Amino acid sequence: MDAWGDPHRSAPLASRILVLNSGSSSVKYQLLDMRDSTRLAVGLVERIGEETSRLKHTPLTGGESREQIAPIADHDAALKAVAEELAQDGLGLDSPELAAIGHRVVHGGMHFTDPIVIDDAVLAEIKRLIPVAPLHNPANLTGIRTAMALRPDLPQVAVFDTAFHTTMPESAARYAIDVKTADEHRIRRYGFHGTSHAYVSRETAKLLGKAPEDVNVIVLHLGNGASASAVQGGRCVDTSMGLTPLEGLVMGTRSGDMDPAVIFHLMRVGGMSTDEIDTLLNKKSGLIGLCGDNDMREIRRRIDEGDEQARLAFDIYIHRLKKYIGAYYAVLGRVDAIAFTAGVGENAAPVREAAIAGLEGLGLAVDSDLNAVRGDESRLISPRSARVAVAVVPTDEELEIATQTYALVGKSDD
Repeated sequence: MDAWGDPHRSAPLASRILVLNSGSSSVKYQLLDMRDSTRLAVGLVERIGEETSRLKHTPLTGGESREQIAPIADHDAALKAVAEELAQDGLGLDSPELAAIGHRVVHGGMHFTDPIVIDDAVLAEIKRLIPVAPLHNPANLTGIRTAMALRPDLPQVAVFDTAFHTTMPESAARYAIDVKTADEHRIRRYGFHGTSHAYVSRETAKLLGKAPEDVNVIVLHLGNGASASAVQGGRCVDTSMGLTPLEGLVMGTRSGDMDPAVIFHLMRVGGMSTDEIDTLLNKKSGLIGLCGDNDMREIRRRIDEGDEQARLAFDIYIHRLKKYIGAYYAVLGRVDAIAFTAGVGENAAPVREAAIAGLEGLGLAVDSDLNAVRGDESRLISPRSARVAVAVVPTDEELEIATQTYALVGKSDD
């Protein structure tokens, strides 16, 4: 006899995955049914620990969005509030259809190359990596521990931003500094946005009607945080972010690539402390440092009105993009497609056009009419005659986390 009391009927397959992305003062969540990858509910808890904490919950099985503004003391209270919201829609965390909870973890170092079911050893390793991810891993750990306390019987799976990039060869991952020092302090290029790069590179291959192992793709994840990757046959061989998410492209508030000696200059000549420089480079640089805005829509509006500071910021942003496109073209040797994704990549047609302009010698071109089309579907924006496809591929990091989590839980049940 099965668990449902009928000896002739098998128990229903648990097919739901709850995806949690825990920040220092927020929790983003989505509940998905992996039988057809549909979303059942999405939501956000923000300003945790404040009097004006906000929870917005949207059921996608029918019904209106609900919002509450009231004090939410900590992540434990936040997840309990999320559970209550889901229960109102018949999607409670006690449902036998819930197969696992998938957690986004920003930094997995070199130890975690795949998603993993969380146990004490995994928790200890994530904690050990806090020095290289001080803003992210502590919050990720808090969310995991809270979820484990709520459902200790349920598999909890960690999916790491860095995992997709662990296939980089040492020639790409190593910095040219003293090896002993680098190894002692775990200094190397780890890369981030890995779930997005994995998803988008695979979806780009699908758009081209090919298998991922047959396609070389340059992925440009352009949001407030931005990163590029060179993906060869489904495996990352280089990426723009490094030890931290500060390296690489010009971003909304981060500087990206910069001469390290600037830091010494600011300390010696500018009298700035380590914390002040950290804040400068991570929160007061990039587009916001160059022109006072980190919203690409506002920057384009200012450019249209003749604002030269906004124009310069845009030009610097595009110049860095072109450098990475050219560099990763050289790394890959053969490029089948360039894929734009994330908020700016998916929605800012002028960015895509400017980034590809002048690269016709590399087989790259953008069709203006196709580029101007807005939509939620993956699409090509290059002319049919172009040697290299240029695509817009909406990212779906939550679906990628849910897919990896479900695949792992399914394997463990085999």
